[in-house]
Amino acid sequence: MSQEIRNLEPKALWNNFANLNAVPRPSKKEERVVAFIKDFGEKLGLEVIEDAVHNVIICKPATAGMENRKKVVLQGHLDMVHQKNADTVFDFEKQGIEMYIDGDWVRAKGTTLGADNGLGVAAIMAVLESTTIAHPAIEALFTIDEETGMTGAMNLQAGVLQGQILLNLDTEEDDEIDIGCAGGVDVTAEAEYDEEETPEHSIGYQITVKGLKGGHSGMDIHKGLGNANKIMNRLLFDGFDNFGLQISEIQGGSLRNAIPRESVAKVIIASVYDEAFEFDMQQIVNEIKAELKTTEPNLEISFEKLKKAPAKVMPSMAQYYFVRSMAAAANGVHRMSADFENLVETSNNIAKVSLGKGKLTIQCLTRSSVESAKFDLANELRSAFELMGCEVEISGSYLGWAPNPDSAILKTLVPIYEKLNGKKPKVVACHAGLECGILGGIYPEMDMISFGPTIHGAHSPDERASISSAQKFWKFLVEVLANIPVK
Repeated sequence: MSQEIRNLEPKALWNNFANLNAVPRPSKKEERVVAFIKDFGEKLGLEVIEDAVHNVIICKPATAGMENRKKVVLQGHLDMVHQKNADTVFDFEKQGIEMYIDGDWVRAKGTTLGADNGLGVAAIMAVLESTTIAHPAIEALFTIDEETGMTGAMNLQAGVLQGQILLNLDTEEDDEIDIGCAGGVDVTAEAEYDEEETPEHSIGYQITVKGLKGGHSGMDIHKGLGNANKIMNRLLFDGFDNFGLQISEIQGGSLRNAIPRESVAKVIIASVYDEAFEFDMQQIVNEIKAELKTTEPNLEISFEKLKKAPAKVMPSMAQYYFVRSMAAAANGVHRMSADFENLVETSNNIAKVSLGKGKLTIQCLTRSSVESAKFDLANELRSAFELMGCEVEISGSYLGWAPNPDSAILKTLVPIYEKLNGKKPKVVACHAGLECGILGGIYPEMDMISFGPTIHGAHSPDERASISSAQKFWKFLVEVLANIPVK
């Protein structure tokens, strides 16, 4: 771990971030980071609670003179998205994140950085260990599994928390204060098919799509970024229609909440079409690159002839329905909000496609700030996939967070931000899934707000955190805690 990171200001924040990033913390495998955060609280002599699903709550009394202020819940999630570049050798379950400084940015070497939501967690840790920051009584809530299901927040029990105000530290633009977010639901399509023997006189190819930026499937969905699964399907669609291409296997994308950056397919064509196939595919590649030249300048699409054709392939009729269903399936922005300017209302991310050995799985994450629209788009996807014979499951639904422009804590935060920065913050709703919507359903009387430092490229190896923004965020948080209203 670079000592340079620990020397950044504020040191309390960056030191805790460095300590946190030394602990492997994949979603659904948070045992080590849960133990880490419990040990942290216990060494401070604070009350530490671990609930039935392994959320951790650390309680700290008010500092002198702040006992009459409303109790505050500081909230962040312990898990992080694990993504790496294809040429990066890294074991997320054994290694700590390798960080470095690049100008005003902290980055990771070929992997996600974990600033989402590690910087928020580190800030909470810094407040808990401080002996100089003025604050009311605090309940620090560290949830698990936010990135792949929000099961920590969903399973938090009513009555555990006593706080009247919740400060969620999980947003990614330092000039914004969030008062609402989208809900989400998983759409999973599965099918089985009987493989058939590869015909004689066939040539095998490996098609690779890589070099895409990827990113957060909520916060970045409006940027016109390429989706590796949709790009791959364009190639397969054309190859099938024009040359009888047959698919042996596909592996595209990884996590539902990450826009897929890479896809690899192994296919066969009749040897008689070899030259024409390569010429035609290059034409399509040129078209796709021209379409995405501004948003995806590093896109690479390659065709590598295999020494030996795959032994088995998907039957032509099954493939006919597969490529057409994939082409019909909605991806990206579906509808913009009519109530909030420049806010995506509803979207879908075709996140992962796995095909081979007689099995097909397609995983999507559908988001919307309108609950009925979320399920309407989910059913649209369900229809596209059922028409090719898939069994479709709609699961893991979580609520959005309805904006409350009359929030009392919002009225406290806005003037503090303006005093510190000389301008008003943007009061917004976001298209990401924050835990506030779920926690608000459990604690409906709790006044909630969300803010954080500037983080770009979350959920991708291009993730980076602004150093100057972290300083700005820290000053804001400290000032907010000192000005929490009286009970």
